[in-house]
Amino acid sequence: MSNNPISDNRQSSTKRTKTAEPKERLWNSEYCKAMCGNFMMFFSFYLLTPLLPIYLNEQFRADKDMIGLVLSGYVVAALVVRPFSGFIVDCFDRKKVLMLCFFFFFICFAGYIGAGTLLMFAIVRTVHGLPFGATTVANSTVAIDVLPSSRRNEGIGFYGLSNNIAMAIAPSAGIWIYSATGNFAVLFWLALAVAFVGFLCAYSIKLHKRKPVEGKPRIGMDHFFLTRAWLMAVNILLFGLCWGVMSNYVAIYGKEKLGITDGTGMFFAVLSIGLAASRLYGAKSLRAGKLTENALQGAAVSSVGFSLFALMPGLWAYYLSAALIGLGNGRMFPAFLNMFIAVARKDQRGTANSSILTSWDLGMGLGILAGGLITEYIGYSAAFRFTAASQISGTLMLLFFTRKFFIERRITT
Repeated sequence: MSNNPISDNRQSSTKRTKTAEPKERLWNSEYCKAMCGNFMMFFSFYLLTPLLPIYLNEQFRADKDMIGLVLSGYVVAALVVRPFSGFIVDCFDRKKVLMLCFFFFFICFAGYIGAGTLLMFAIVRTVHGLPFGATTVANSTVAIDVLPSSRRNEGIGFYGLSNNIAMAIAPSAGIWIYSATGNFAVLFWLALAVAFVGFLCAYSIKLHKRKPVEGKPRIGMDHFFLTRAWLMAVNILLFGLCWGVMSNYVAIYGKEKLGITDGTGMFFAVLSIGLAASRLYGAKSLRAGKLTENALQGAAVSSVGFSLFALMPGLWAYYLSAALIGLGNGRMFPAFLNMFIAVARKDQRGTANSSILTSWDLGMGLGILAGGLITEYIGYSAAFRFTAASQISGTLMLLFFTRKFFIERRITT
């Protein structure tokens, strides 16, 4: 038993602090509603994604080039709208912005049902990219707002699980429903209904009114892109480039070079399991604030996965690389998102969200273009070696430059 009153006071103070810490709940009702809305949004969108090429071919007799052109419209629209959506989310009432964006996202599914020509379908698909890009920014910003500050790093990591799970199961669900019914109208109506449920989840979120920031400039570059995080944006672009090549050419590569005709779904299922597992495993580390450590570990694991895929062609490497890429990206992306938010002011959370998503999308777009050129003129092996080199370059950039850049600009208050 201690006779030192100062020591006893310190011990009792430490005990009181430890007892007080768990009072801030991560899984509060508003955060759960934001996650459910996000799940419904991604589920409704990706329920149709793998079947739209078939629909365009059967309904409008579109060839492969035209199908690619029609379906790429939403990517361009989402990329264009995201910087502006970050500005709008930061400058106006976030709940109203979310409701407006989510409503237009939901109602666009009715456009697929009514589109009677290929041109009308192309217009609907492109327009749909606008509310999709804006709603992803608005909903994730609202989720950050309703998280307790002491659990924010951890909560952002878990939030990503909602779209990971949706993207893992929705395509398979869509294919199964189409196989059972043979009717695309059923899928369009189901997507519309699921999106409406997501809209209701978002509508039920209760947000505290934000105080206006005094002395904030009316307009500026920081409203559209988080310039304080420019090097982090370049880093995430390199990682997005890798994903652009992998996600778009892995199915063709598996079929033509490895003879895998029905294993692409399993590849992405394994990858999604890796994403979910790493987010669960890394939650404690994120809560402790180890952002650069998580990002670096995830980038390194993904580097191994991409290198294995490029250098060791074969069935076992095909699926093992999927698991490693999933584990790495699931650890890396939430850490990077937290890093963007950590260098932004409270009134720039929307801009921080839109900046990382814009950088990722731009990287994916460049990856799709580069992958197409390399595979056309050199071959698939060269394309995936290029991907591995890009991932390793991004990891080295994070290790030697981006980590120091982040620490110097982090806002600790």
